[in-house]
Amino acid sequence: MTTDIHQRSRDDKPRVIRAVVFDLDDTLYAERDYALSGFAAVAQAFAGTLGDPETCRLRMCQLFDSEHRRRVFNQLLREMGLKEDDKLITRMIKTYRSHKPTIALSEHADAALSRLKGRYKLGVISDGFLDAQSAKIEALGLHERMDEIIITDELGREFWKPHTRAFECMSERLGVEPSACAYVADNPAKDFIAPRKLGWRTIQILQKDGIYWDQDAPDGGAPDFVISCLDRLEDCLG
Repeated sequence: MTTDIHQRSRDDKPRVIRAVVFDLDDTLYAERDYALSGFAAVAQAFAGTLGDPETCRLRMCQLFDSEHRRRVFNQLLREMGLKEDDKLITRMIKTYRSHKPTIALSEHADAALSRLKGRYKLGVISDGFLDAQSAKIEALGLHERMDEIIITDELGREFWKPHTRAFECMSERLGVEPSACAYVADNPAKDFIAPRKLGWRTIQILQKDGIYWDQDAPDGGAPDFVISCLDRLEDCLG
């Protein structure tokens, strides 16, 4: 076993994997890139209120890398001496979520999808608001590379991970039994609970520049494999 692959043994029954399904954010591309792209869009759209777009963008990027990550816009307005206007913040969030993102597949993800195409059924299951996730998928050109894509928000907010609904739907749409499906994702706090319940093989991509790389898995939610790079993905599928 190579040093950058860790396997948590669940059973010793051989299983043939026929479908490989991916999470989106911090699995196929760097989620941080989406955030920075969104900050640029917000800075430009609200320049009349926030001032110089480049200065504003840079400050939002700094806040994203601080303890204010989840309230970047609130903190920005606070620092600028502006009232934390709920309507203004709502408009900023809407701009952020609806912007056309400047993002790209990671080099390793692009190569992995090319290697897997034709050998496995391929899919995406991703949490997140429908408009934002749809824009990411469009920017990454995933419709042409995947057999099925499910954004859990399409099913309803109550069916976001860790609910099993999206995984059940994906297995049905691909025509592949759950035991022959593998899910590749980054966040052990929520990504692997549902597919493990259904008997999928689960693989965590652990990259220390990812947003959720240091999250702990709950009971029953640890992945079967942990890899540091998608170049090693096939080692977990045999």
